[in-house]
Amino acid sequence: MSPSRRDTAFQYVWRSPWVRTLVFLLAIYLVYRLVGQVTHVIVLGLIAYVIAYLAHPLLRLLEQRRIQRGVGVALVVLLILGLVALASTLLVTVVSQFYTLIQQLPELTTKFLGWFQNLAERFTFLSPTSEQLQKLTQNGATTIQKYLLPYIGRYQGQLVGGVFSVASFVAEMFAVLILSIYMMLDYEKIGLTLLRIFPRTWQPFVLDLSANVGTAVGGYLKGQLLIAAFVGIFVWIGLTIGGIPSAAAIGFLAGLFNIVPYLGVVIAITPALLLAVPAGGLIKIAIVVVVFVLANQIEGHFLSPIVLGRTTNLHPVTVVLAILTGLTMMGITGALLAVPLAALGKLLLQEYYYPSRVYRDGP
Repeated sequence: MSPSRRDTAFQYVWRSPWVRTLVFLLAIYLVYRLVGQVTHVIVLGLIAYVIAYLAHPLLRLLEQRRIQRGVGVALVVLLILGLVALASTLLVTVVSQFYTLIQQLPELTTKFLGWFQNLAERFTFLSPTSEQLQKLTQNGATTIQKYLLPYIGRYQGQLVGGVFSVASFVAEMFAVLILSIYMMLDYEKIGLTLLRIFPRTWQPFVLDLSANVGTAVGGYLKGQLLIAAFVGIFVWIGLTIGGIPSAAAIGFLAGLFNIVPYLGVVIAITPALLLAVPAGGLIKIAIVVVVFVLANQIEGHFLSPIVLGRTTNLHPVTVVLAILTGLTMMGITGALLAVPLAALGKLLLQEYYYPSRVYRDGP
């Protein structure tokens, strides 16, 4: 059979909507099976790409200052390694402080109950509460010491020896670092290569879509990293001035988890309050509360509207619902992805669905 007849036969078969639908569904199934097998590899690749994406503006700035891209990539890698070393050191500090705190729980409980008992003697209406609180705190302290202390003690040595001592984890992080280096060096070439995968008639739409994705997702990531850095530094300085132990470690936790909006303050305030008890009682607790409330208010009413307003423009209720949905479906990973995906969804609706004929005239 001649090539022209083969082409004609293929075109004839391809005209059938049933054939196209079947091929489309088969392709979706094959992609689904493939993605299911290599999900972990895809996640590592995405992490490397995000690193390259976030570093690209800095590398462009260095190139404008006549610094070669290879030198800029080396500086970025040194910065990443420094942050990893800082993170591991601060994590070891937090775990050690918690271990000491749990060992001191009986003594702290006795002091707290004595203080509350003196308060109940002055205000008689607190007497029933004092008895209930005594049972609750004693039982709680016993339970924590019984179950949590051996667990932390078992892993404390490993943490002090090095958080990243597990060989598989080190290998994966090394692979991510190598991938991100290559992506940073050839960032623009990678984008052009991915664009060539699509048919030429689709490429303008893909370029426009990628620009919108960069605006929504990329703008959110960069903005939230700035906000997280501010929250971490603010908490660190505030707790240091207030004399709270491990202020740097708590500030690091607040900044790290604040990549997910509002989560950093919620998570970091718990160890801060626990460490404030032996440091000075109610005064230190009040200092912790004031620092975290100020950090939350500055983030919610000043930084987020200014930094994220232009890129996401999401209502706070939408942000909270998106985070809760992501947390329910995929845990901390889902919470991390929820807000940028919600922002992307809103942007796609505004740019493609609302102007479309389907929206104007109905299906």
